[in-house]
Amino acid sequence: MTAPERGPWPVGEVDDKAGGKRTERERLADVLRERILAGELARDARIDLDATAAEFGTSRTPVREACLVLAQEGLVRVAQRSGIIVIGVSAESTLENFTLMAALSGVAAQWAAQKITPRQLLRVRELHREIRIAAQAGEDVATLNWLFHREINRACGSTRLQGMLGDAGRMVPRRFFELFPEQVPCSVEDHELLVSALAKGDSVAARTVTEEHFRAAAELLSARLADTELGAPSG
Repeated sequence: MTAPERGPWPVGEVDDKAGGKRTERERLADVLRERILAGELARDARIDLDATAAEFGTSRTPVREACLVLAQEGLVRVAQRSGIIVIGVSAESTLENFTLMAALSGVAAQWAAQKITPRQLLRVRELHREIRIAAQAGEDVATLNWLFHREINRACGSTRLQGMLGDAGRMVPRRFFELFPEQVPCSVEDHELLVSALAKGDSVAARTVTEEHFRAAAELLSARLADTELGAPSG
């Protein structure tokens, strides 16, 4: 299964509503953002416009436009003399991003437990089964995981909440399971508990499981970034 152009957790419904092809600027911004969030582009690293354009077979213009998007997000700074410099994310800010995702996703799961339809619940069960099978086979689960959480977010019945999840989710690494394959069994267990809570209409349990699901992810990634920061050369 090919890794998706979206993360282990859905970032809202923006992409689905667009209905058209993503622009080169958006695609490049996604790739560069992912590299920064995953720690592959470290703080103070320079993004070479020519090298990046050559890597992706494009011109400097969409690369520069993508970097301007990342500058607005606070991930890079654009200096006239020094070029595009990575600001990056700290372990603290990563923990903050996941905390926001935990809170918002927890509310979405809580509301979904109260509003989910039999058809939506059936789809959630099907996706959970597919994730379990893929995990046992050692296959990529990122796409299925995205669809699983998206279905629950849709079931919450709040477009506004889904939009807020979209804003928060853009600052979460998309290749989380690739970075932390050991997290897959834990995620499958969490999903089992979440599906059970939804089926029972237990909004408290649905919210609690979801929040803990994200907190565990936050600890793993923030620890990785803290190690990266410690290993980075000073100055």
